[in-house]
Amino acid sequence: MPALGDGADAAREHYPDADERGRLDTPFGQVELVRTTEILEQHLPPAPALVADVGGGPGRYALWLAERGYTVRHRDLVPAHVEQLAADAAARGLVVDSTVCDARALDLADASVDAVLLLGPLYHLTRRGDRLAALREAARVVRPGGPVFAVAISRWAPRLHGAVAEKLYLQHASIGRQVATVERSGRLDPLEPRAFSGYCHRPAQLRSELRAAGLDVVDLENVEGIAFALGDLEERLADPQGREVVLDAARALSRVPELLGLGPHMLATARRPG
Repeated sequence: MPALGDGADAAREHYPDADERGRLDTPFGQVELVRTTEILEQHLPPAPALVADVGGGPGRYALWLAERGYTVRHRDLVPAHVEQLAADAAARGLVVDSTVCDARALDLADASVDAVLLLGPLYHLTRRGDRLAALREAARVVRPGGPVFAVAISRWAPRLHGAVAEKLYLQHASIGRQVATVERSGRLDPLEPRAFSGYCHRPAQLRSELRAAGLDVVDLENVEGIAFALGDLEERLADPQGREVVLDAARALSRVPELLGLGPHMLATARRPG
């Protein structure tokens, strides 16, 4: 296994203090969850296909897959996430194979899974070589023709989501420097010790890294659109009509080239050739 270092070490330090387990239950997290599962369903093979959820955090998507009859191999760098998934799977009567593992050195055999989810690793790896290593591992373990789903944080998310929508400038005087750094280099420095840090992509850069790892890019979508900017998002989601308007806007604009970097997350679908 490669030495952790850099972004991977920062991820291990950050997540035990973060409420990642409940993040997708927040109003904005709900939009992310719905839209991500919609995109996955467009390209996943039918159950009971074998899916590797690499960097799967506390396992929200692993549980979602298992509930739909998929066989799941969950791998994550953070021991607490593996423990949380084990507890949640047991409570639901589900079986999910889960262990601590580095996305850059998977303990899975060549061409042994039908699909790979990389919904977290890329934006924690600040060095291009590490991101390519994770993508090449995904390409190695997926069967020829199988999909690899890769999420990246948009280069402009720190400014639009963090500084503008979340008003982080009220708590963090350094956010101006953070935004300048990330928009110049992609590197997202933490605003305080153990805070979130990582890497933010431009859309063309994400496509380029997928291709450099030997994958064919099938699709690229912005996940949430402008939902992050709605101060009354919780109220909108509680109203069936308002919820559908928010989600429909995200769907309708998800592939508009000029808007791919608008929302915080981009989700690429790629395939191993053959």
